Amino acid sequence: MPTPVSTIPNIRDALRATFRSGLTRPIAWRQHQLYQLARMAQNERELICGALHKDLGKPKTEVLMAEVGALIQIAVKSAEQLPEWAKTEYPEVPDWQKSWKPTLYKVPRGTVLIISPWNYPMILTFQPLIGAIAAGCTAALKPSELVPTFSQLLEEIVPKYLDPNAYQVVNGAVPETSKLLELQWDHIFYTGNSRVARIVASAAAKHLTPLALELGGKSPVIIDSAYDIDIAAKRILWGKCRNAGQICVAPDYVLVQRDKQDELAKAFQKHYKAFFPDGALDSPLFGSIVSELHHKRLTSLLSRTKGEIVLQGRADAARRRLEPTIVKDVADGDSLLEEEIFGPILPLVPVDSLQQAIDFVNARSHPLVLYAFSDNESLKQQLVSETQSGGIVFNDTVQQLSVTELPFTGVGESGYGYQFMKHTYDTFTQLRSSIDMPTEAEPYLASRYPPYSEEAVKALTAAVYMPIQPSL
Repeated sequence: MPTPVSTIPNIRDALRATFRSGLTRPIAWRQHQLYQLARMAQNERELICGALHKDLGKPKTEVLMAEVGALIQIAVKSAEQLPEWAKTEYPEVPDWQKSWKPTLYKVPRGTVLIISPWNYPMILTFQPLIGAIAAGCTAALKPSELVPTFSQLLEEIVPKYLDPNAYQVVNGAVPETSKLLELQWDHIFYTGNSRVARIVASAAAKHLTPLALELGGKSPVIIDSAYDIDIAAKRILWGKCRNAGQICVAPDYVLVQRDKQDELAKAFQKHYKAFFPDGALDSPLFGSIVSELHHKRLTSLLSRTKGEIVLQGRADAARRRLEPTIVKDVADGDSLLEEEIFGPILPLVPVDSLQQAIDFVNARSHPLVLYAFSDNESLKQQLVSETQSGGIVFNDTVQQLSVTELPFTGVGESGYGYQFMKHTYDTFTQLRSSIDMPTEAEPYLASRYPPYSEEAVKALTAAVYMPIQPSL
């Protein structure tokens, strides 16, 4: 059931009152909440798997691996490392400033709003929350209305494990989200698409609220013609099949040397048959499309493509099922290159050179991730130097998400702000700087007070005349 709109300001005010009370400040309290979050995922895993299967047709193994297990691991590791993250820092300064006690305090931003998407609703709700808890923030969680069973489950189980004075679930759709965005928050963390992100950013701007926007876009794959085409196909197809392609870091299209395109298409056909011997339409290892609207969008893209379908995926609209589909000879301007596909369709775009592939990528919005398959180190460095993306991954797809020590972020249209482990903690933490000037320092401060003697001016402006290393 949606949260009554009239109660939403009261929820925000109660969370703010809790924050101001100091309840969330002790490190031990935060660690307890993080361990409780891990216990929730562990204890309620059957209900979580059931809800996500009902909403998304998600295979249980995929939920346990990518959502439940990942959440437990991140929450526990964050609790263990939190004391180190939260240590007050004392920057190294020149000797004459040391008596001022320059200090960096790690303080929570305050009361925050986390808006999560439908495709990986558990990890993408609680991964930001882990950082907010670790930082000492209070938080309102707004899960997606497109996964109603799961969102209702959160409303029921979250208060059983987390302190309801500090963490609240708000359910609903546009009216409830609009009311949340009318209010002032100390930080907003939104995961989703760029269209809604613009609405969120506009609302936040009215209060000068800082944001983290984790978006998506068309993440390309570039294949070096010298690379093993068979293993590239296997790893790309595996990444494309995760959650039926409904993941922000899914490979969106493949740029392949023209004379290697048919070899790549055959390799995809081979590995698809190995992954799903009886097809994916009824496989318990392959998920459903989230809604009838999204299913129609995907089949519409396919109906308008000018490319040649080389792996024909069957569709079942009644069950929102769509098998992986590979399309070759896709050219600039094709329907499959209009928008992020976010489904199990993979276009192959033939190119005549690596430079043409780089130019193709650079002519479009910066992707969340650029995938490249090559063993050529100079080629890899060329891609690092000549392209922009949130991340760049060589010789695999999607697996970078398991390296939680690396920050996850976008650039431009694919978003901004960092997350994963300490990077999420940092997102919800303010570095509060401080000095404490001793009374005994007064003789050394004398020259700063007007009127200025010639000697004082010389001392105060000395930096203007400091020597600068000659350019090479």
